[in-house]
Amino acid sequence: MERLKGIAMIITGSVLWGATGPMMEWLLEYTTMTAEFMLAVRLIIAGIFILSILMIQKSKVMIIWKNRYWATQLIIFSMIGMVGLQYTFVKTIEVSDAIVATLLQFLAPIFIILYMAMFYKTLPPKSQFIGIIGTLLGLYLLLTNGSMSTLLVSTDALVWGVFLGLTYAFYTLYPARLMAEVGVIIIIGWGMIISGIVFAFMGKVWQLRQWSPLADSFNFSLIFGISIFGAIAYILFLTSLKYISPVETSILSSFEPLTAMLISVIWLGSVLYEWQLLGILLMLIFVAYLSISGGKKSKNSTA
Repeated sequence: MERLKGIAMIITGSVLWGATGPMMEWLLEYTTMTAEFMLAVRLIIAGIFILSILMIQKSKVMIIWKNRYWATQLIIFSMIGMVGLQYTFVKTIEVSDAIVATLLQFLAPIFIILYMAMFYKTLPPKSQFIGIIGTLLGLYLLLTNGSMSTLLVSTDALVWGVFLGLTYAFYTLYPARLMAEVGVIIIIGWGMIISGIVFAFMGKVWQLRQWSPLADSFNFSLIFGISIFGAIAYILFLTSLKYISPVETSILSSFEPLTAMLISVIWLGSVLYEWQLLGILLMLIFVAYLSISGGKKSKNSTA
């Protein structure tokens, strides 16, 4: 029963997170809302929501500010990791679409593997080489539909996508020790609020014209849904780790791009060609393979 609970949590969280991509794409395409303003509202609402839940549970959410080292690490994580990841994700959506942006996140495991190889001055194991090649092959098919003379996304999308993978890798690696000492959800909650404040200044939220799109009830519902769905998705994803392994969590999180793809095709009218669909399938398979091989390596090194 506990295992089923964990599976239900990660699938629900992945679906909610996957749904936010097309919602953000719609707001960026059909309203005057800027990426910076949308991120400011979304992250501040989500951060307050997460920290409020923790306070209801009597968690000591202010404890991190009593330690200068922890506070400094949190600010670095928020300013580079959270701001970088959120901004590159939305900009990738803005210059391509939610499907491409969601899948380009899968470059992060490749960058992590390459970083670890350089850090330890050793080549990645054969299994990870296979995973990297398979993932890149899938990405090639997604971006070209199998034709070397055709690129279905702009150069801007590729550049933002690479930065998305890099910032996601930093977001994953940098706060590991901090999260272990303070608590994952506390760090995520504060990180959202801090990065939201950064985006508030970038997006000049004090200007009344920035708020005009929210006068429409549908737009308001979307931005509120993006905020709450994202917060709940984080909580479900992290809580699922209590009941299932990180490898299983990583594999089941493939529901995120599948949800983004389904909603984009039905709601936004996105078109995917045969070789692109094969590319998406290959990316999902080989990213899962990277997770499995990484999980086995971790177990062996622990044993």
